[in-house]
Amino acid sequence: MLRALVLTICLVLSLSGTVRAQEKVDLELILMADVSGSVNYEEFRLQRLGYAQALRNPRVLSAIRNGPIGRVAIAYVEWSGHFLKSVVVPWTAVRDPADVEKIAQVLETAPREIYGGGTAVGSAILYGAQSINNNAFIGTRKVVDLSGDGPDKDGLPAAVGRDQAVAQGVTVNGLPILGDFPGLDVFFLDHVIGGPGAFSIPARDFKDFQSAILTKLIREIAGIDDPDAPQAAERP
Repeated sequence: MLRALVLTICLVLSLSGTVRAQEKVDLELILMADVSGSVNYEEFRLQRLGYAQALRNPRVLSAIRNGPIGRVAIAYVEWSGHFLKSVVVPWTAVRDPADVEKIAQVLETAPREIYGGGTAVGSAILYGAQSINNNAFIGTRKVVDLSGDGPDKDGLPAAVGRDQAVAQGVTVNGLPILGDFPGLDVFFLDHVIGGPGAFSIPARDFKDFQSAILTKLIREIAGIDDPDAPQAAERP
């Protein structure tokens, strides 16, 4: 009786469109960009343009096309304090130059929604992991790509968010923007990155951001392991 009831409910949900098959992709990648109070307008602009130009690079599209499925899913979210998140690019399937261009143009033209707030690194990581696990895609790999220009000052401790994300099967990679925090790369290694193949690529400042994010995107999409890049330490 119970089994028949469950089957009936599933059938009704399926017919109503509530239950939908998830689209398969090689990678689910959410780009979490720091727009806390320490990020001024020029730095914000360099960050947005850095992502847009890196995505347009032919090497990124080549990495996408060379995957077993030849398709990835990308979202772009800006974050600050514990409750401050702005979805700039919702989850989007990317397989060709037209898909890339749509995302790049949004990044270049969408207004900034967050202008201040604390730096809630752990909360941003956990938000990214939950977004991955609730989207309409199913990927062979799941990655939160978090960039930031400072350590956590609000919300969950970074390591707590990281550990919860990893427990959900998500890898967390980092892009620390050193600037006023020369030791931020060490903080990212110890508290931010984690999961299978996790790595961190620092940028000296926002002007160096585009080069760093390009290298990072190619590695993430292609699933390349670089033995010389800083990796997450093994944890018991």
